[in-house]
Amino acid sequence: MLYLHGLGHFYPENVITNQFLSELDIGSDEQWIMERVGIAARHTSLPLDYIRTTRNRDPRAASEASLHTRAETGAAAAKMAMDRAGLCPADIGMVISGTSTPRYTIPAEASVIGGELGIEAPCFDVNAACSTFGVQLSILGAMAPAQTPSFILVVNPENYTHVVDYSDRRVAPLFGDGSSAAVVSAREPADKRFEAFSYGSRPDSWSKVRIPQGWHFYQDGSYVQRFAIRKATEGVRHLQAQYPESRDRIKFVGHQANLMMLNTVCRRCGIPESRHMHNVADYGNTGCSSAPGVLSQHWDDFSPGDHFTIAVVGSGLTWAHTMLKVAPEE
Repeated sequence: MLYLHGLGHFYPENVITNQFLSELDIGSDEQWIMERVGIAARHTSLPLDYIRTTRNRDPRAASEASLHTRAETGAAAAKMAMDRAGLCPADIGMVISGTSTPRYTIPAEASVIGGELGIEAPCFDVNAACSTFGVQLSILGAMAPAQTPSFILVVNPENYTHVVDYSDRRVAPLFGDGSSAAVVSAREPADKRFEAFSYGSRPDSWSKVRIPQGWHFYQDGSYVQRFAIRKATEGVRHLQAQYPESRDRIKFVGHQANLMMLNTVCRRCGIPESRHMHNVADYGNTGCSSAPGVLSQHWDDFSPGDHFTIAVVGSGLTWAHTMLKVAPEE
């Protein structure tokens, strides 16, 4: 079990609309995009003129063109999470990060973010692509409380637009940039807590989703979509069975791959739209920051007794599931 003390998010100011993608003349008009993935907009740390003129032909140049470093975006999300938790950098005893789109091979992204925040604590990365947040929580939840500091900062900065080929209509509409952060503890109680952790991998399919070093994102789209729907459905059903008394009020937060995939999971699991929390239509797929980013945007809407089933999937192929519970009123 892990107590949740605060969540944070950050999305860069530039917005890639479907009209913008249509104007790139790559065969992805606005109707085509909405019918296939249900994404209307996505945010980017890149200048729009840079995308328009280069189509991001060389992903290695994207970091230099970026308006924000990953450290800056991760730190912005972390500051929101710490503010909500009522903590300062000196209170943080460990920083764990993970990203599908690292700026550096070394050092760990956590060290770069910790330095940006002025945190003096152990820093390391746990990375499982888009499943990273769930895997991070599962590992921390399995550790004995005595082995962990009072407060741990988990940060997931993603700059997926840096690795998108904007001449490829299959990929260009999918991704956006975003960062998320969470302050968790196995020792300090809070009214919100993660429990019922589960994660796994299917390594024989590792090549189905990949980003070669210095190159663009690639995926076997139909294979990966089927896998994502199947594993997310299994995860939600597993958690529904573990909490039968709450089945009719469990809310669903999935990996924000695309709206059609999420809606299919909801239909299969009997989750109505009123209990489906998502932001993919406005932000696109923001990798491992997507599900915690949704939760962070709804932080002020949490109510006593809420149950959130979180089911994420990613490259590897990987998956992770957990339940976030808000304590009922006494």
